[in-house]
Parts: sequence; structure tokens; C-alpha cells
Amino acid sequence: MNVRLKLVSNNQPNRKDITGKVAWITGASSGIGRSLAIRLAQSGWTVAASARNAAALEKLAAVLPGIIHPYPLDVTDRKATAEALAAIEANLAPVSLAVFGAGTYRRETLASFDAGAIGEMVALNIMGTVNCLEAAMPPMVARRSGQIAVMASVAGYTGLPGAAGYGATKAALINMCEALYPELERHGVRMTVINPGFVDTPLTQRNDFPMPFLISSEEAAGHILRGLDSGSFEIAFPWKMKMVMKLLQALPPRLRFALTRRMLRNDA
Repeated sequence: MNVRLKLVSNNQPNRKDITGKVAWITGASSGIGRSLAIRLAQSGWTVAASARNAAALEKLAAVLPGIIHPYPLDVTDRKATAEALAAIEANLAPVSLAVFGAGTYRRETLASFDAGAIGEMVALNIMGTVNCLEAAMPPMVARRSGQIAVMASVAGYTGLPGAAGYGATKAALINMCEALYPELERHGVRMTVINPGFVDTPLTQRNDFPMPFLISSEEAAGHILRGLDSGSFEIAFPWKMKMVMKLLQALPPRLRFALTRRMLRNDA
């Protein structure tokens, strides 16, 4: 069942949602998650916003009081994640759209390759998403309705210098979504994977290298909304970055590595 986004506004923002159009967004305190939460709320959704930064969530909720609801959460805590969803559904209504965007990024070169740092990315990017999926899938399957979107990246298409850890976590999420899609579809639940290119967020602002086709988080939110409404399995943007990465992925290894060697930096 595809969750349509063109809905009327919630006329009772301070009460339990009566429309059943509740969206749960993780990683909502900044970047794409924050912009998406605002856009969904402006489109008539009641939004449950989760992230570790409680103060940032309160500021987000103040943008549209009574429509965006803060639910502070560390998604790496399996028990807390299940409890957060239970609270959202008890306080608002069953979640019909879940966007799992909590994640982190760290550049990994041969010189800085660190098991602990990569383990932290695995814990948040992969296992944090797994905890959210474990919580969200059973009630949606039981209702035979709903849509789940997982934030991966075009970096998951193929290995790039500097993204050994980050790209691996995003490749795992793409693979996981592909594996879950047929079974969820059988039970009336739609699975979507979101693969952004470079988006101007607090995470990418750490980068000290050129980021081709960079877009704003507001633009990214627009791409995601249109993609969710279309019912596509994959939402990838901007299209130029998607095509570059898809072509790189399709090249035979000899040609691919000839190109990726050029991406090496002197400090690598």
C-alpha cells in the first residue's frame, strides 16, 4: 500500500491524531531528516521526530507546535527503540510512514582506518536501522498497510576511496531493503530505499574536498516526498550523481579502478 502524501492539514494538533496519518522520522534533529519532518508536517502529516539531540528536537517541534512531536531516542538502543514506537502509537496513532534516517559519516583512508570508528558507524547506520525495522515491521504487517523508507546513499553502489566504512554500511542497507521488499510487499507494506548524493548537512560540511552536484537539505526533502508519493522502490538524487555512480558501478573492475585511483588524495 503506497502512502499518499497529499493530505489535508491536521485540524486538532494538540490531540491524538484522528487521521491515522502519522510519520515517524529518525535522524530528525538536523539535515535531511529535519527538512523532511517540516515538509511532511506542512503537507498535513502528524510527525513523530526522533534523534539523540533532545534540545534540537524541541526547536524542531516549535516550528509547528502540536504537529511535530519530539521523541528523543538513541536508535542503537534496541529496547528504547521499541518503546519509542509504542509510545508514538499510543500517544498519536499507528505509524503509517516510517523514515529511518539516523546515521553518521566518517572519512576512512588507509592511514586513518580504525576498527572502533567503523564499528560506531556500523552500530548506528546498520544496527540502528535494524532496531527500527524490528520495531516497525510487525505492526505494519499486522495492519497490512504502511510504508518504510531507509536512508542509504549512492556511496553504497560501489567502493570509493575515503568511504570504506561509510560506503559499506550504506551498501548493507541497500541489500537489506532489496531482501525485505518482496516479503513486505506480500503483506501490504511498501519498502523504499533512499540514495542521496551530496547534500549540504552538518555531516557533509566536514568534508574538505569538492562535492559534485551538491544540493540543499530542503531540495533533498522535495525529492524524497515526490519519490514516496510515486511508490518507487528507490529514490536516488540528484539524477546526475546517480547516473555517474551507476555507470561507475557498471564498469569492469579494471576501468573502475582506473577512475577511482584518480580520487586518491595525497594524505590517503
